[in-house]
Amino acid sequence: MKIVTPTLTKLAQALLLSLALNGAAYAEILIDTIAAVVEDSVITENELLQRMAVIRAQAGDQAQFPSDDIFTEQVLNRMISERLQMTWGERRGIEIDQPALDRAMQGLAERNRMTLEEFRQTLLKQRINYIAFREQVRTEMFIGQVRRRAVESKIQVSDQEINTLLEQQQKNPSIDLEYRIAHILIQLPIDPTPEQLQQARTKINEVEQLAQKGDSFTQLAISYSQSQDALEGGDLGWRNRDQLPAIFSDQLGNMAAGDLSKIVRSPNGLHLFKIIDTRGNETVLIAQMRSRHILLRTNAVRSDADALRDLTSLRTRIINGADFSELARANSDDPGTAVNGGALDWVAPDALAPAFRDTAAKLSIGQVSEPFKSRFGWHILEVLERRQHDNSKDAQREAARNTIRQRKVEEETDLWIRQLVDESYVDNRLLTDASSKAP
Repeated sequence: MKIVTPTLTKLAQALLLSLALNGAAYAEILIDTIAAVVEDSVITENELLQRMAVIRAQAGDQAQFPSDDIFTEQVLNRMISERLQMTWGERRGIEIDQPALDRAMQGLAERNRMTLEEFRQTLLKQRINYIAFREQVRTEMFIGQVRRRAVESKIQVSDQEINTLLEQQQKNPSIDLEYRIAHILIQLPIDPTPEQLQQARTKINEVEQLAQKGDSFTQLAISYSQSQDALEGGDLGWRNRDQLPAIFSDQLGNMAAGDLSKIVRSPNGLHLFKIIDTRGNETVLIAQMRSRHILLRTNAVRSDADALRDLTSLRTRIINGADFSELARANSDDPGTAVNGGALDWVAPDALAPAFRDTAAKLSIGQVSEPFKSRFGWHILEVLERRQHDNSKDAQREAARNTIRQRKVEEETDLWIRQLVDESYVDNRLLTDASSKAP
């Protein structure tokens, strides 16, 4: 059985799989040399080999990987980045306590439709060490908190930014398009020398030529890209143009599915991207209803039995022809709606209190409910109308907010990690050894 971990990133899922130790593969005891020193901790070669083996296993037998040297460098750089983020958080007192970890494990078990004990037994059957699995979940939660404190908590989206984006979208003929894009990044230092810039340009020009010849862009990304998503083929997933960095979105107007971009430069380095596919957005329709109610609250003078009796009497009068609005104005304890005859605005049922929502779902138009109790008190309810409302404008505004925020988070996270690496002590022993062996 495959364990589902929907709350975790692709990287975290790969890390979790690294705990599934294949006895035959790891039976031999290796001399554990140091692959990298990261601040005051080390990454051993055994840890690196284990991570590499797991990524290969997760990708499957049909997956293609770059040469061992490139693949090793990619995985080690990913582990260095993770270790630095852990160190950053530990120095600032971030921690994941046991109750929070217990809740996360319980949630994983429930999402796999198991009890926690069944979940543990399933992991053991797959040769996954349960204690180590818990610790890797803790690590992923920890890094999530680190990024929220270091980057996400500082991201703000103003109404003006949303308005500007929506205005741009209205002028854009491709507003309804989403793009699936893959990219390749050749990194540059924050302040590159002319030699470093020329080396990066030479490398990405070579990649561009291979892509133009028809080589698999996914395979090129795996082999050459220095982005965090290189081992996923540089796939950014489905995004509208405003969820993409400006250096990408600026080129989309003249591109179609299958097209290759021009080489562009960002603070992170030199990029090349390809449009894998496009698709259109759909109109957002939501169910809404308009209703009216009478509320009677209980207190020291009015008991539940009194409220139930009084509402039953009011309901009988309404059914016999009395005006609902007049009775609501005279009797309802909800000051916000009593002045309007108990009328509520158009609202999605899911936005209502559960008792209110569930009662409304059973009613026909014009039918007055039996008295029922919610956390606010006792009610009778009449559904006046139902409709499918085009919520596209509200959805677009919320999507615009999320788009701007996501873009800012991604850009700032990439820059923050780059700065973290540049400002930290990192001794990449494998890179040093490779350099010393070069002719």
